[in-house]
Amino acid sequence: MAQRDGATNQLIDYKNNLTTPVGEIKTSSGNPIGIKDAIQTVGPKGPALLQDVHFLDEMAHFDRERIPERVVHAKGAGAFGYFEVTNDITKFCAAKVFEKVGKRTPVAARFSTVGGESGSADTARDPRGFAIKFYTDDGVWDMVGNNTPIFFIRDPLLFPSFIHTQKRNPQTHLKDPDMFWDFLTLRPESTHQVCFLFGDRGIPDGYRHMNGYGSHTFKMINSKGEPIYCKFHFKTDQGIRNLDPRCADTLASTDPDYSIRDLFNAIKDGNYPSWTLYIQLMTMDEAKKFKYNPFDLTKIWPQADYPLMPVGKLVLDRNPTNYFAEVEQIAFSPAHLVPGIEPSPDKMLQGRLFSYADTHRHRLGANYNQIPVNCPYRVCVKNYQRDGPMTVNDNQGGAPNYYPNSFSGPEECPRTRALQSCCPVSGDVYRFSSGLTEDNYGQVTDFWVNVLDQAARKRLVDNIAAHLSKASMFIQERAVKNFTMVHSDFGRMLVEALKLTQTAKI
Repeated sequence: MAQRDGATNQLIDYKNNLTTPVGEIKTSSGNPIGIKDAIQTVGPKGPALLQDVHFLDEMAHFDRERIPERVVHAKGAGAFGYFEVTNDITKFCAAKVFEKVGKRTPVAARFSTVGGESGSADTARDPRGFAIKFYTDDGVWDMVGNNTPIFFIRDPLLFPSFIHTQKRNPQTHLKDPDMFWDFLTLRPESTHQVCFLFGDRGIPDGYRHMNGYGSHTFKMINSKGEPIYCKFHFKTDQGIRNLDPRCADTLASTDPDYSIRDLFNAIKDGNYPSWTLYIQLMTMDEAKKFKYNPFDLTKIWPQADYPLMPVGKLVLDRNPTNYFAEVEQIAFSPAHLVPGIEPSPDKMLQGRLFSYADTHRHRLGANYNQIPVNCPYRVCVKNYQRDGPMTVNDNQGGAPNYYPNSFSGPEECPRTRALQSCCPVSGDVYRFSSGLTEDNYGQVTDFWVNVLDQAARKRLVDNIAAHLSKASMFIQERAVKNFTMVHSDFGRMLVEALKLTQTAKI
């Protein structure tokens, strides 16, 4: 028993912590059950009866226990805690969550792998999801990000195709290196994120030792209605720690739930993980003069030019009481914004504003925000939406369901109206393909030259070569050409590493 951790002892702890009797078994309609281990039959060896409503109740629910798995971010861990403001940013943002130093807002968090299914290993080389739900005085604000400040693509129309290449071949149902690398080498804007993925941070040591990023550019509005562009950074207070690929492979077979277990046990033991929230700010005029498109998700804002400003502390101090209710059903969406925080012209963000909420309506139903973990419980929701599957509240009683009306329906919020920014736009309506018109390599070159040391460059190249060597030769050649565009040494080292990989296979 001494070697059992908190997660392993969960059932023992549950039993020992009970203060009242559990009571009798009942059906979902509250009817007591006298015999739980046998169905009704005609004699001990006879056929079953359709009238066995207890059996039907049990099986009908069992048949429906699984909701659709998330297409991406299927496997993850969740926890709860609070966000506390430590620095005053009200001159930039009027959101109530930031209204004064010392203010605490309840939060829920979910961390996840991206490409794997629900049963996949936590230690796969994969980006990690980093999503925070703030239960604010103005409703829910969701910061739905990753553990990297950038992403593979900048146009949302490519997102379904990108995810398909990270999943399974539609005929073989196997992960396919040709699919994986074909898409990435045909879209050179992915090079930046590929270097993050195959670098040291491609396999974080659990969820506590990684940063989280909103990644997109957002817009903050202050109390005067003045806008400024913003990026959100959550820096881990535990320090960055990553897994060696060999260690990650071992854990994949010995403890595929390593990251979930690590987070649960840390909180169980009172070792509450925390992150410090920083923001980067860019004025409207600076955005017009920025060297790159400031809304390009494949690019960063250099911190030397746009320094990090501390905002507050995120602390997770409670494990979920039930995984399905509080983690599997939690639903994050970048469209869940509060007054004082708005979207920017970031194309990927614009696409996510629709797709995330649409996904939740498919997985959880039209009223997914009525599920307790998603409910904006600090405000009383009044609107003109009614009915739909799984309406579990009073459906707003007899209040009018149309606007405008003369019968005391909810009215517009003057404060929110005052906080909306006016953003003039102009230009031709067209489908502007950015694949070859943007600089896809400049920031990656800076990363190679100025961020990585020689040992880190070699690890990056070796990690790429080990995976890329499984792809077709013409795709390997295209990849080498792309990485050579980053730096000639990158291409040369990759060619040498691929040769060594091929030799080792002979």
